[in-house]
Amino acid sequence: MNRRNFGKRLATHMASAGSLLGTTVAAAEASPAIARVQSTTAPLASKRRWPDGPHGTHHALIKPARLQRGDLVGLIAPSGVMDDATIQKSVINVESMGFKVKLSPNIRAVRGGYAGTVAQRLDDLHGMFRDHEVKAIWAARGGSGCSGLLPGIRYDLIRQHPKILIGYSDITALHLAIHRMTGLVTFHGPVAPSTQNDYALTQLAAVLMEPRAQTEINMSIENKRREITQPEFTLRTLRAGVATGRLIGGNLSVLAALIGTPYAAQFKNNLVFLEDVHEPPYKVDRMLTQLDQQQHDALSQAAGVILGVFTKANSPVGDATLTLDEVIDDHLAALPIPAVYGYSFGHIPHQFTIPYGVMAKLDTENQILTLLESAVSE
Repeated sequence: MNRRNFGKRLATHMASAGSLLGTTVAAAEASPAIARVQSTTAPLASKRRWPDGPHGTHHALIKPARLQRGDLVGLIAPSGVMDDATIQKSVINVESMGFKVKLSPNIRAVRGGYAGTVAQRLDDLHGMFRDHEVKAIWAARGGSGCSGLLPGIRYDLIRQHPKILIGYSDITALHLAIHRMTGLVTFHGPVAPSTQNDYALTQLAAVLMEPRAQTEINMSIENKRREITQPEFTLRTLRAGVATGRLIGGNLSVLAALIGTPYAAQFKNNLVFLEDVHEPPYKVDRMLTQLDQQQHDALSQAAGVILGVFTKANSPVGDATLTLDEVIDDHLAALPIPAVYGYSFGHIPHQFTIPYGVMAKLDTENQILTLLESAVSE
């Protein structure tokens, strides 16, 4: 689609809210279930307390204000180094959706493979949260380096000035830390220069711009078509059932690296979503093992597990190794909770946006994820 048409498409979509989301996509036929599981959490209290802070404190869930056409969006580079072409593509993408753009002062900074020093990246993050004109903060890329920011983040500032934060991959570190330390709902979604398409645009708008009591997320038709030539896109049910819980997760490598820190993901009674790229099966095996060997919050204590599409997960030619499917089956099929693979998120163009901390329901039979509350406020 011509980029200049995206703003018009977005406006059309918002004028007929729900028209695109109402189209049901037939899910891939589930593999034979080992068992059927029903998993639920206790009803929500009127004043929700979620999650635990580093010293046993509790933070109420904070929903940022919804995004509207014409709003100012701040672009930051909290991880890997940026080049002008990527910055330009980011600006074009965001503007084509009907938003204005503000670049962070240090977005072109370079220190090795990072987009500047830790201090520079923290200054940009804090500056965007502090700026009253900026309504959302969008990461321009992932890479590596976000975890180095976590001890220096001013969580009190973020709690006082909550707003939308979008990104994925290495941005998982920011999502987990900010959500855990403040209770703010942040968003696992495309980075600013990601290739745009109708599916990703529709899902993004539904979650960030159209607050509603429930939002049904169907899988991408394009990803289903790819199953024929790219087996890693195949939707599979590892453990059938229905699970309800709060959404937490992100990039598997980042989650594994944060175990033992104050910023680690909390799995118990939550819907855990995981994705990764360029990780061979033996590394995926090691990281899943690590997640389930935590003493106090093992993966098996989750309400359910949702895996996205793990792309480029090939072992070197000639290596004796399990396949990715075998590794995933070994870990998830044995869990006493619903578990699926191949949902439409990860390092792929056609991905849906996932709000951290929001209550949701996983239905493996229909291959649908339903948000049970809005992720943003009016």
